[in-house]
Amino acid sequence: MSHQVERFFSMAAQKRFAFIGVGVSNTDAARLLSLKGARVTVHDRRTREAIGEETCGALEAAGVKLFLGEDYLCRIDADVIVRAPGVYFLSDFLCEQRKKGAVVTSEMELFFSLCPCRTFAVTGSDGKTTTTTLIAEMLRAAGYTVHLGGNIGRALLPEIERISPDDMAVVELSSFQLLSMRCAPDVSVVTNVAPNHLDVHKDMQEYIDAKRNIFLHQNAFSRTVLNLDNDITRSFMGDVRGQCFGFSRREKPAFGTFTDEDSGLYLGLRGGRVHVMQRDDIRIPGEHNVENMLAACAAVGGFVEPETMCEVARTFPGVEHRIEFVREAEGVRWYNDSIATSPTRTIAGLRAFPEKIILIAGGYDKKVPYLPLAPEINRHVKTLILTGATADKIEQAVREHPTFVPGELRILRAENLEQAVHMAKDAAQAGDIVSLSPASASFDCYPNFEARGRHFKALVASL
Repeated sequence: MSHQVERFFSMAAQKRFAFIGVGVSNTDAARLLSLKGARVTVHDRRTREAIGEETCGALEAAGVKLFLGEDYLCRIDADVIVRAPGVYFLSDFLCEQRKKGAVVTSEMELFFSLCPCRTFAVTGSDGKTTTTTLIAEMLRAAGYTVHLGGNIGRALLPEIERISPDDMAVVELSSFQLLSMRCAPDVSVVTNVAPNHLDVHKDMQEYIDAKRNIFLHQNAFSRTVLNLDNDITRSFMGDVRGQCFGFSRREKPAFGTFTDEDSGLYLGLRGGRVHVMQRDDIRIPGEHNVENMLAACAAVGGFVEPETMCEVARTFPGVEHRIEFVREAEGVRWYNDSIATSPTRTIAGLRAFPEKIILIAGGYDKKVPYLPLAPEINRHVKTLILTGATADKIEQAVREHPTFVPGELRILRAENLEQAVHMAKDAAQAGDIVSLSPASASFDCYPNFEARGRHFKALVASL
């Protein structure tokens, strides 16, 4: 254990910690700090039954006190407040606590302040989980011990005592985490930025500024990887402190990655440009996954040999819920793209298929515009099945767009996902593709996009 980590735990033993939100990022961290001698409380709006007896029992066994239910914030009296990513940093409650002298932080912020090894951090509106996973797979294939976590679904602070300086930490960071973070990863990646989560963020500028925090505090010996084909991320270049690497399908940066006219993928470093792979070497489908591969290769360039990058590209099957092939039944192929919680994600999913498809869309409203999705649906979809809170907004955008041709696009309404799947089955013929790519969050019916995707796969499996 490093001296810095040891000193932190010694300090923590003299402090009162309050964790707001029971989830992946907080549960194990709260248990760890309690076992290290800190006085720890956990606060959550949900009931004990909703959280689960196993989770609550494990926390209490470690000495953590639970405050649950509607008045969960009334009993907070702490030196340090650790917020879950879903707890808005600029909420009135947290601002008031900071005025009273409490430190407000997060599990991921604590991890970055203590991590002894090289860190890779990835954010973006789309593609960050796939890019993060690709980076981790390439580093593992190169022989490194890799610690993968963050927004991807695994807390890393509980592992801090087992991380050595020669290891690699790869983390995915959301705008909710980055809003308060002043982290300085050794390598930061911004896959793209487009309107998202505007139901939570004050405005688009706050969302963009949160993404910028991933690289603003890096030093001169760091690397920042930016998407040169995205206007917003391209505008970040002037604020990069260390090496600025770009990735592009349209131009050829001197430092970074790009594709050429012969479908080759190239990496540019100080020693010159090297051929890494052909597009056909990338197993996962879609032009957006070419971009994810470009971003990952730019991030690990100099740490991983091109041959190793290519081998990972050839074997990597993709991440669950991301244009995930579910099954073929009666000649119809079904895909789960539940991760598509924004219009830009659904657009990428539609463009991954060469033919017109049957699309299931709709869900919770994140207050993002659907106009950019309309021409893509009119171009790539032959039957559109809508459900959820955003169904009206999506249909209105599609019908009012100049590209809409009533006889070419059939629009149906379903009360729920189960009915939508059966409608899709009735509409499909052999050779068709059906994709769940909602362009909306899941919170109107499901706790997260994973639960929605698993339910979809179960429904398709039962057909």
